[in-house]
Amino acid sequence: MLGFYARSCPQAGEIVRSVVAQAVARETRMAASLMRLHFHDCFVQGCDGSLLLDSSGRIVSEKSSNPNSKSARGFEVVDQIKAQLEKACPGTVSCADILTLAARDSSVLTGGPSWMVPLGRRDSRSASLSGSNNNIPAPNNTFQTILSKFNRQGLDVTDLVALSGSHTIGFSRCTSFRQRLYNQSGNGRPDMTLEQSFAANLRQKCPRSGGDQNLSVLDIVSAAKFDNSYFKNLIENMGLLNSDQVLFSSNDKSRELVKKYAEDQEEFFEQFAESMIKMGNISPLTGSSGEIRKDCRKINS
Repeated sequence: MLGFYARSCPQAGEIVRSVVAQAVARETRMAASLMRLHFHDCFVQGCDGSLLLDSSGRIVSEKSSNPNSKSARGFEVVDQIKAQLEKACPGTVSCADILTLAARDSSVLTGGPSWMVPLGRRDSRSASLSGSNNNIPAPNNTFQTILSKFNRQGLDVTDLVALSGSHTIGFSRCTSFRQRLYNQSGNGRPDMTLEQSFAANLRQKCPRSGGDQNLSVLDIVSAAKFDNSYFKNLIENMGLLNSDQVLFSSNDKSRELVKKYAEDQEEFFEQFAESMIKMGNISPLTGSSGEIRKDCRKINS
């Protein structure tokens, strides 16, 4: 399964899997958090581990961007994996590959699909705060804006809908969906497409002001299980984020895909695996580009 590390670090996959399994057993939410790290890494300079760098010297960390500040999490789990890998096979497995493997393991551990992870990415020696602010889709973006951000990475509408299905697990902060509850289009009115009792329930968790960090589950039906209920929820107008619901409400092609995955979980799982491989292959550093960081938080001196 490891191909690239078969000789240099044959136990790499097992080390990643066991640390991720312990972390998810402690806190189920961590599976979604680790998947999100991989996504937010790949959409900025490609899948190069740039998201993991802390600010230092000339590096301004992507962790302080709007999409990541106060919400990106799981960095300690990555540190733990890296520490164990450095003990077993020093200077061999990249932080970018750790994120890719951890995302796949997070899917499997919560009941989702597995896939063969292509390996051999190297780590960047730079980060891009502006790339993080500009490239990662925001919860209140229109369908067209989100799709164009995916297109820019070589991903299409099928990838967009399938990868959004990862919102079958995890949580979102009140600040990411408040607008829908109180002031959808700037006219002081809520988003009337939201299923009414669902909206009332959300308003209890997310007041008009304050409570920015209050959490709501992204999938109200089975929040800890990786399945296709996310898509069924969209058909019932119970997508938490505007960026979820527009997949059903704003575009014919994406609506058909939502219906297809709502009806057929197997089809969703197959496409999700395929799209995750595709996303994991965005502009990787290979060969002698980049480096293998010893510590995922800083470049090698």
